Amino acid sequence: GAHHSVQVFFVGLKEGTMKLAATLALSLAASAAAFAPSQTSGRPTVAVHETKADLEALAKELNPVVGFYDPLNLAEAEFWGQSNEATIGFLRHAEIKHGRIAMFAFVGYIVHANGIKFPWAMQMDGSPFPSETNPPALWDTVSDDAKWQIFALIGFLEFWSELSTPNHKHYMAGGKPGDFPDFVSGPEGIPHPVPFNLYDPFKFSKNMDEETKARRLRAEINNGRLAQLSILAFLSEQCAPGSVPLLKGIVPAYDGEPMAPFVTNYLGQPFGY
Repeated sequence: GAHHSVQVFFVGLKEGTMKLAATLALSLAASAAAFAPSQTSGRPTVAVHETKADLEALAKELNPVVGFYDPLNLAEAEFWGQSNEATIGFLRHAEIKHGRIAMFAFVGYIVHANGIKFPWAMQMDGSPFPSETNPPALWDTVSDDAKWQIFALIGFLEFWSELSTPNHKHYMAGGKPGDFPDFVSGPEGIPHPVPFNLYDPFKFSKNMDEETKARRLRAEINNGRLAQLSILAFLSEQCAPGSVPLLKGIVPAYDGEPMAPFVTNYLGQPFGY
């Protein structure tokens, strides 16, 4: 999960995970400049059009005990007038994305709960990283200016992840679910060269065979599912003590709003909220 935390950096905020994921952005915000473009893209583009049968086969590989579980029958849906294959691409990508966010959140939660932080100043005015060990309360202490910088990076990564180019098909148009496009410099890309990509910046998987990649992606999906349950369990116990008996007395209580990005309700203020 820690390896994938750099890959994801909160790309799923709009689905309601913003607060719990952004709580952990603080510890790695200083490394944002390392998410930089490479000169060229070396990954081949292969059209992927998955069907319900493919999902059923994947489910058995992921968890033979549970198998295929789709009580809402989403695997046969056609969202926004798109084809069933496009809808399955959307659902597959959404699960992988949320799993990565949750893994990042879980690891960051543990880091902050143990008081681990960077020793240098967090802001230009010399403000240090907060010493709070209650992760959602820690996020509340971060200045709005710092939060907007984090959200700006999130917005860029979300924008870039949705691009469809000759070298990167969109996940709803035959692209590979969970694949983050390489950064490209030049007239049709980012106007300044920087050495690393978000995915595999040091090219450790350059010579990895497809079977190994597929096996690792399956492991990532399972880890992501577990992480989603885990981080929500943490927040549930914090906001409603006793709701998760196994965590009673382990995580501190929190009386704030875990899904709100800001302490001040800027949208609700004009209406008296």
